[in-house]
Amino acid sequence: MQDRLKIGLSACFFHPDPKRDAFASKTLHYIEQSMAHWVMSGGALPVMIPSPTGDTARGEVGVDDYAQWLDGLVLHGGADVWPGSYGETPMHASWHGDRLRDDYELALARAFVAAGKPVFGICRGMQLINVAFGGTLIQDIPTQHPNAAAHRHADLYEHNFHTLEIVPETRLSALLNCLNSYKVNSIHHQGIKDLAPGFVVEARCPVDGMVEAIRSTGPGFVAAVQWHPEFHQPAHGALDDTPLLTDFLEAAQQARSVAAQIA
Repeated sequence: MQDRLKIGLSACFFHPDPKRDAFASKTLHYIEQSMAHWVMSGGALPVMIPSPTGDTARGEVGVDDYAQWLDGLVLHGGADVWPGSYGETPMHASWHGDRLRDDYELALARAFVAAGKPVFGICRGMQLINVAFGGTLIQDIPTQHPNAAAHRHADLYEHNFHTLEIVPETRLSALLNCLNSYKVNSIHHQGIKDLAPGFVVEARCPVDGMVEAIRSTGPGFVAAVQWHPEFHQPAHGALDDTPLLTDFLEAAQQARSVAAQIA
């Protein structure tokens, strides 16, 4: 039997809803099916990582345990990052984000990096990674950059597209240099403002310069994209994200081999 890579997926949070009796006191953890299937398309086993904290927490299992057991981590889309996570006050009450998920994913990102395991970020995941390592975010692109492209369209959702401007001589440019399409979906109203120290920009939106991909210059694998590769379908004529997944899983395999040698 093939010993498949085990890739952790951070959980999305559905917090208690007082308006619904069945969920008035319950917190749900979930992932979108397409996210799991994207990881599975590379032959890896996706494993959703529950938060070890909260009102119902029991036992001593923590994020470090998952970082030791799993081969890599994917931080993916969902609620906004709370501005307080990067030292700012929300400019509008509706931009409060999800502070509890922030704390959980910040701990996950740092634990996996400390364990020498690769981390890949998608949409919110890219923003969270930037914050985790010292960067800041644009709270609302239309407000703070009114002349920017429409990076989120409520009706079109994942069918809202723009092209990429790839930064030459980056890892991303090497991975994508043979592809015919740089068309990606765009489903976000926040973005990177100040890039975290130790990271480089690998792609931008050619219309307004918004950051679309980043990568750590450190010894480990930490990379992220603003678009959602799990939503890309060949029929859309969008970017083939297979090289990105393959690169991440190869890093996970290498991390597993290193860990085996140490053991």
